[in-house]
Amino acid sequence: MTVGDIERLAAFGLAGLVLGGASMASLRLNTDLYVGGGVWRPIGLHVARLSVVVGVLVWTAFQGAGPLLAVSAGLVLARPIALRLLGRVR
Repeated sequence: MTVGDIERLAAFGLAGLVLGGASMASLRLNTDLYVGGGVWRPIGLHVARLSVVVGVLVWTAFQGAGPLLAVSAGLVLARPIALRLLGRVR
């Protein structure tokens, strides 16, 4: 494994963190929309959020196993970070 490979995997991991953070922030907004009484806007946002995550994971799978693992690890690590930054209860 070369330095370039490690840098590439680190970039994919960082992309996973960013995607996971955006996904968690979107989930927070989605929860507020559900509580606010609407139905269609939160459903549309939920479908869009999941579509983006699935699309990125599928694209990453075509890049290889290493990048897929790096993005997945970033997604998993983003959840506890987002919970600490956004707070559990508003």
